[in-house]
Amino acid sequence: MRTKSLKKNKINVVTLGCSKNVYDSEVLMGQLQASGKEVVHEEEGNIVVINTCGFINNAKEESVNTILEYVQKKEEGVVDKVFVSGCLSERYKPDLEKEIPDVDQYFGTSDLPILLKALGADYRHELVGERLTTTPKNYAYLKIAEGCDRPCSFCAIPLMRGKHKSTPIEDLVKEAEKLAEKGVKELILIAQDLTYYGLDLYKKRRLADLLKSLVQVEGIEWIRLHYAFPTGFPMDVLEVMKQEPKVCNYIDIPLQHIADPILKSMRRGTTKEKTTKLLQDFRAAVPEMAIRTTLIVGYPGETEADFQTLKEWVKAMRFERLGCFTYSHEENTHAYSLEDDVPEAVKQQRAAEIMDLQSQISWELNQEKIGKTFKCIIDRKEGTHFVGRTEFDSPDVDNEVLIDATKHYVRVGEYVEVKIEEAADFDLYGVPLTSE
Repeated sequence: MRTKSLKKNKINVVTLGCSKNVYDSEVLMGQLQASGKEVVHEEEGNIVVINTCGFINNAKEESVNTILEYVQKKEEGVVDKVFVSGCLSERYKPDLEKEIPDVDQYFGTSDLPILLKALGADYRHELVGERLTTTPKNYAYLKIAEGCDRPCSFCAIPLMRGKHKSTPIEDLVKEAEKLAEKGVKELILIAQDLTYYGLDLYKKRRLADLLKSLVQVEGIEWIRLHYAFPTGFPMDVLEVMKQEPKVCNYIDIPLQHIADPILKSMRRGTTKEKTTKLLQDFRAAVPEMAIRTTLIVGYPGETEADFQTLKEWVKAMRFERLGCFTYSHEENTHAYSLEDDVPEAVKQQRAAEIMDLQSQISWELNQEKIGKTFKCIIDRKEGTHFVGRTEFDSPDVDNEVLIDATKHYVRVGEYVEVKIEEAADFDLYGVPLTSE
């Protein structure tokens, strides 16, 4: 007779970094559950899998600190095993094994079958679209491709994620159908580069065809496009956006910079003139479209004149949504051979100037929404407010619509028509036209 009790393992998956990592964690959790494992996301568990980010310095620092935190818990006997996967692990595995040897095992971005084996689970090929979603029930990410073929000088993603590889349309439709059955109403399409979709599989860009297939999925009401690349943008996508009410009038197109010398050094394959023309074409084709972009300041060789060019352009373009990052000098990238010559204080100052400018633009654009009614999805209740979004806003990064929960009741996860009564820099305040 055994006296020792058999403790059942509980696997805690911790996700760091971008939406692509969220998706990968969800796939891992779906596979573990299918193998009969008890799995949780960022809760207590005696086995920990940390899905890391290795994109820029801040992200790497957060990943390393999280690993150290769980290694400490392992030493204290709070957890039994610590596994590390994802981009940081893909990029720096030998260094990590040497520096933090107490981690049980490190895995790269394409090591899912081996990671599952280490966790006592089998990799099941037939589980197309089976995921344990970790986002609020009304939206989910749909990763349509992995990797990137673009040669951008500052970016380490191809080192960590490899070459661009599209997922077949029929597999994505099947995955969307399974998500819709679970109550997902909004799909957020993600990839390192959406616009490249299909080139490897079908020998032509087929993002528009994918959208036409996805809008047929019953239960899905919004489809949102994230991370489009400006060079070679497939203009037929705009036609679908215009014709299909389910495709949100929204696009996330990271432009990074606009001064020609910087664009050339960044190897972006475009110019200020071409980029400006592309955005004008967007606005002409879909006038109500919200364009989100991200910019990098402090790139090697960025002069004050380059920065002023960028600033004036941001003023002129009046982006609905904009984020700004300071340049991070990443080893093994093409730009690493350049001197990281913009002082950190200057980088920070430039980023602050761009964001000050954008908050004023955002405030002005938001004032125009007062008195108008928008269809909003309600994501959550926070304190005394219900928090929702319009089709022009993506979760976590964009504006939110706040509804006073002490006066109105709306259902989380449902769509509701909201009349905007007040507007701040980045948030709108409204009343539901139908509340219970």
